[in-house]
Amino acid sequence: MDIPGLPARKGALKLIDAVLNRGETLDQATNSALLGVKGQADRALAKALAGEALRWLTDLDTMIDSATRLPLAHDAKVRSVLRLMLAGWLRLETPPHAVIATGLPLLAGGPRRLAHGVFSTLTKRNAALPAAPTLPAEVALRWGERAGAIAAGLGHLPPLDLTLRDAAETAAWAERLGGTSLMPGHVRLGRGTAVENLEGYDEGGWWVQDLAAGLPARLLGVGNGRTVLDLCAAPGGKTLQLAAAGWQVTALDASARRLERVDQNLARTSLTAEVIEADALAWQPPALFDAVLLDAPCSATGTCRRHPDVLHRIGPRQIAEQTELQAALLERAVAWVKPGGTVIYAVCSLEPAEGEAQAATVMLTRDPIGAEELLPGIVPSADGYLRTDPGMLADVGGLDGFFIARWRKS
Repeated sequence: MDIPGLPARKGALKLIDAVLNRGETLDQATNSALLGVKGQADRALAKALAGEALRWLTDLDTMIDSATRLPLAHDAKVRSVLRLMLAGWLRLETPPHAVIATGLPLLAGGPRRLAHGVFSTLTKRNAALPAAPTLPAEVALRWGERAGAIAAGLGHLPPLDLTLRDAAETAAWAERLGGTSLMPGHVRLGRGTAVENLEGYDEGGWWVQDLAAGLPARLLGVGNGRTVLDLCAAPGGKTLQLAAAGWQVTALDASARRLERVDQNLARTSLTAEVIEADALAWQPPALFDAVLLDAPCSATGTCRRHPDVLHRIGPRQIAEQTELQAALLERAVAWVKPGGTVIYAVCSLEPAEGEAQAATVMLTRDPIGAEELLPGIVPSADGYLRTDPGMLADVGGLDGFFIARWRKS
């Protein structure tokens, strides 16, 4: 007998197994894990269940451990099933009887009675999650005094941010789309909006880009025909911003597949840039640039409110691998800018090793980021760097975590 909602739960179980036991991202695991899940609604449910289970994993595990006589192995299937059952009940507000009907079949031939007993115990206790997710201990240690504020920002799912091709039309687009704007050239919409169905998509009036992700290009200002290298450019949001701001853009990336998206968005928005597929560690430019923007590959822990898998996949080894690459790319960015030109370094990471520690190695004149260049609620550090995190602007929907530094070459 087919049980409505069961395929989605099977898919969600495969997703969290891929993240926790194989170190895959949710995006990487989606195609194979949801192969047997038909229909957009069930696929969306599977991803929502897995995402909420990962977002609240520490608290769900504490809850489970409080209701078992003997501890369950961290990678035991029954633990993962219970995580999904509790996430469905506590986060997606699925009635307990429906949670049991769709959760226990995941343990065919396994400890169904144990899962049923633990879940029933917790529902009878009226168990509840805290106001904000508890971070894994090693993550909280890395993020230090900022950990509490960051965690507070993870309890709210992010809205949809759009960057506009023409900042002068901000008010018109906000009204047309029924959104709000936090700064010129930006419109924020409620979560769950289908992007392809929004007005202006086909005419290229905007593109999807988190508010924080749009800050590095904004900090270069108006181009007035000057040259800029968007290093590690894909998927292209910053390339579009720079082109719209009047820069002559060279967009470089090593991924042909990801550059296809850049080309598509350039065509959709009627903006122009020279797109080059090349390894930045081997490529050499024919001439120096007026500015170089390096949005470097990183751990992406700053995207944890959108991608809670990073809370459990990323550790010292992955961070060390990224910092080595970042240092090599930064060396090239500095070498490829003209005297008097500007270098901006950015990472969507909350790790000091990928942010402040990298910036400290750059032997250029620091060009401090000023509060007047930003929106209220975001303040640069005393040394002129900028760090955003998911705990900022929480009352208006928050933003991703970024580190941004800017220098002038003398």
